[in-house]
Amino acid sequence: MLGTDLLEYLSETERAELESLISALPAWMPDPDNEPQCAAYESEADVIGYGGAAGGGKTDLLLGFAGTKHHRSIIFRRVFPLLEGIEARSREIFNATGNARVKDSYNESLHRWELSTGATVRLAAIQYEADKKNFQGRPHDFYGFDEATEFMESQVRFVIGWNRSTRPNQKCRVVLAFNPPMDESGEWVVKFFAPWLDETHARPAKDGELRWYAMVDGEEVERPDEKPFSHDGEIITPKSRTFFHAKLSDNKILERTGYGSTIDAMPEPIRSLLKGKFGAYKQFDPFQVIPATWVRAAQERWNNSEPGQAITSVGIDVARGGADQTVFAILRADRFDELKKYPGPSTPDGRTVALLAGQATGKQKPVIGVDVIGIGAAVYDAMPGSIGVNFGGGSGETDKSGKYKFVNLRAEAYWKLREALDPDYGATLALPPDKELLGDLCAPKWSVRTGKIYIESKDEIIKRLGRSPDCADAVAIALLCLSKNLDWNNTQGLGHVKDYKSKWTE
Repeated sequence: MLGTDLLEYLSETERAELESLISALPAWMPDPDNEPQCAAYESEADVIGYGGAAGGGKTDLLLGFAGTKHHRSIIFRRVFPLLEGIEARSREIFNATGNARVKDSYNESLHRWELSTGATVRLAAIQYEADKKNFQGRPHDFYGFDEATEFMESQVRFVIGWNRSTRPNQKCRVVLAFNPPMDESGEWVVKFFAPWLDETHARPAKDGELRWYAMVDGEEVERPDEKPFSHDGEIITPKSRTFFHAKLSDNKILERTGYGSTIDAMPEPIRSLLKGKFGAYKQFDPFQVIPATWVRAAQERWNNSEPGQAITSVGIDVARGGADQTVFAILRADRFDELKKYPGPSTPDGRTVALLAGQATGKQKPVIGVDVIGIGAAVYDAMPGSIGVNFGGGSGETDKSGKYKFVNLRAEAYWKLREALDPDYGATLALPPDKELLGDLCAPKWSVRTGKIYIESKDEIIKRLGRSPDCADAVAIALLCLSKNLDWNNTQGLGHVKDYKSKWTE
């Protein structure tokens, strides 16, 4: 950029030509020394994941896409105060002094840029689960999520359902930028980009490699390519996805400021997280019912053990709605089978679930527990001999110390599961290596109320995390029913009828 002291030597024609050249420049271009940023900017994936370490150029990439490749864009942070950094950087990129983009304007009340190109870039927040509906039916060809791990998966998936454009040849794109998650609630992002972030993935992917995904019967499945396919009379077109790891060392400008030494001075696990080490947060939250390390240890025991033959108990958590799923947790001695999961629409009534239970158990007669709250009551009625589990019912039991009773049966079930996984008690229970189960088990928090142990209700967890802990509930029911199988008639919160499987397997 010429200094103002040199502009006076230019003729009017030269000045006009200079202004024209400057106006033709894009508002932003990726740093040529930042290879991941350049590669992500050129990617044709429908959904791009970008980040890992702090300082890799995530904010610039989001604003760059919005300001140069898209017409109608929106960039989110979870809460409005956190938009301050993006807003400040957008002022440096858009309408920068001296680059002739004097027509770019920012509406303070709407948090929206009106660019001289005619494009718009809005900054917004989705703090609560219900806030996602504020963006229903408002299409954008670009959706950017800064620190995507802070959002609920349900929020992101809902909002990007309107990722479309009526403009000819306009590419529609979603970019999720993030550092490693700080807790289990952000693990969904790791699962979302599993081929790039999960070291145990069966088919790992390289940075920039495209994979294709489609939603089939409410479940996301990987497809071999981008070709549309037919399912139940509907044509489904897979969307492409990729991920790029970014490090501070890729961003030479920021690295030269000494930001790396700031990160090095951080305590663990924050230091490792800011350096892009996924899983570094795996610490024991004192109010987390079941620590992630205990669950992972149980999953490792599963990998190193053989399945038993006899089924000792089964826990069934019945779908409460179309977005939920019916889950069967089958326990053989001290080892659970891989969970059987059925989308809510595929288990519309009690008889269907009863028939699935019969198929799962065959001629065996294990203890079978069913969550009877809501739609589960129909399943219980269709399965004479099953045990109706009402998590809201009372509990007369205590924890292993004998000091604390439980507010309700849900608290007892989850605390007994906690004790079964506690290494101090010689834990032998083995759980399948299911990431959804891991997230579910680590989600509930506990507290003490009126001298009794209280565990968050399912509704409270759904409100906080945006998902239902169906997998964890099924496992907790199976273990509870097995431990309670001595005297059902004197057990609160449980209903039991003898003569197992007399009708519901016919």
